[in-house]
Amino acid sequence: MRTSTLSRATDVFANALPAESTLHGYLLRLSRPRFWFYLAGPVIVGAAYGAESLDALLSPLSVALFLYFLLPANVFLYGINDIFDREVDVENPKKDEKEVRYSGERGVLAAILLSGLLGLVFVPFLSPLALAVLAVYYFLAVEYSAPPFRFKTTPFLDSLSNGLYILPAVVAYTALAGSLPPTLAIAGGWLWTMGMHTFSAIPDIEPDRAAGIRTTATALGQRRTYVYCAVCWFAAAIAFALVHPLLGALLTLYPLLVFGIVVAGVGVNRAYWWYPAVNTVVGMVLTFGGLWRFVGGV
Repeated sequence: MRTSTLSRATDVFANALPAESTLHGYLLRLSRPRFWFYLAGPVIVGAAYGAESLDALLSPLSVALFLYFLLPANVFLYGINDIFDREVDVENPKKDEKEVRYSGERGVLAAILLSGLLGLVFVPFLSPLALAVLAVYYFLAVEYSAPPFRFKTTPFLDSLSNGLYILPAVVAYTALAGSLPPTLAIAGGWLWTMGMHTFSAIPDIEPDRAAGIRTTATALGQRRTYVYCAVCWFAAAIAFALVHPLLGALLTLYPLLVFGIVVAGVGVNRAYWWYPAVNTVVGMVLTFGGLWRFVGGV
């Protein structure tokens, strides 16, 4: 399987970033440009289903949530991760090729903290329910990497806590609709993030073991981790199918893709970098489904 056009485009963008020696160039790399849409994409999906009109969909609040979760939220999330993973990342080859190691400079730390505090601008504009969801997002974003909980070092809690990636969608939906999304949609999204997180941890199994870090992937080993991811994604497909059959059909792509990777013998270090493109395409289809209400009268 060849790298998709979208994946190549993200590589070109990443290579065109300002020099790593500059503060903004370093922060952009720290924010993982290939994964920006893991937080910002769910905002689009949540807004597409939560908005009652195109005007609401394109409201200043929707746009502001998208822009925040596109860059500042990624700087904060991955910055916190890199701060508390300094020792672990010494053994991680991804930091030499695709990412950067935490430099410890005061300007970098200030930028990470400011990116988190920037989310406070939404307090006057969100309902109490949406703010509660945003608070849960911040709690998980911090405690996934930071003490005292540091969920990422406890097998299965690391996977479960990564439901944080679906919460931007819940915030956007709740902000526009005035209520939470269907419970099954939240459950399906949460299960999807559990599978996605654990799959992304497979390339780190050996570096994490070398550093003494325990994760779901290190506990299960590569083959059983594939099974775990497939089960999470299949359960997500079932949950979404109960919301709408077409949503369930779309989500079956993920367990089928795991099966294809294993059968074809594709290396996980290669397959891992397909997923930003795969997730973006699936997110686009989900978004079009929500937007169809405005043009199809559904």
